[in-house]
Amino acid sequence: MHLFVDNLTNVDFSYLCPERGLLGETWLAHVQMDGKLDEQGMVCDFGEVKKVTRLWLDAEVDHRLLVPADADNLTLTETGDQLQLVWRFGDGLSLQCRSPRQAICLVEAPVITPANLARWSVAQLAPQFPRSVARLQVGFSEENIDGPFYHYSHGLKKHAGNCQRIAHGHRSRIDIWQNGRPAPALEHQWAERWQDIYIGTREDLIAAPELDGVPCYQFSYAAQQGDFELILPQACCYLIDTDSTVEYIASHIAATLKLQHPNTVIKVKAYEGLGKGAIAEH
Repeated sequence: MHLFVDNLTNVDFSYLCPERGLLGETWLAHVQMDGKLDEQGMVCDFGEVKKVTRLWLDAEVDHRLLVPADADNLTLTETGDQLQLVWRFGDGLSLQCRSPRQAICLVEAPVITPANLARWSVAQLAPQFPRSVARLQVGFSEENIDGPFYHYSHGLKKHAGNCQRIAHGHRSRIDIWQNGRPAPALEHQWAERWQDIYIGTREDLIAAPELDGVPCYQFSYAAQQGDFELILPQACCYLIDTDSTVEYIASHIAATLKLQHPNTVIKVKAYEGLGKGAIAEH
């Protein structure tokens, strides 16, 4: 018998890409399983499937930095509860990250892809289901966005939950109206500007070093979960004067566009991943 749960949940995270560097992402999670019927006439209770899978994804993937542990361009050092990594990407670029172990997910794969994450997830999840489940499959897919979108990473040091982690992110759509009418040109402008961006708070910027001759920004802060630090090429960063909550992001975009178009009313609907976000109007 075959059992499935489509769109079971979604996960927001960032991962290290060999071409693009630090990439914020949002994926939908799906589960399928094969097995014999138990005494209840079920392969596995849907409630149990959802509970086990959601709890595991929330703990192991959501709001973490996914690192392909088998990649040749990764240098990883563990000191106590702290992990420090160097990631080389693109054409001679690199980034560095130091954070508590709980903020990083080490995936046994050479590169992070939906298929590789799915295979690794199955290996971790399968033992948690009853014997009636003979085969477990996990799948990940992107939201079908019919308009402009961007990938961004950030960290919220004041957040009491996992958003405080310095390198987690989202794949987000953006809707903009100008004088009550859709403004697709402005939407594409911001989607291109923030294609693969780290939105950094100026207050967290402590230095502007160079890595291999490339100008970088160094962000650092202490949060409830521990000390965090991230060094990125300046070209991969966008600085704002506030924290990078989606409320501040929507307000920043709207205020910036208002300065550029002073005689119009600007409305911005900025998403944070799937189906949630904030609206700002100037």
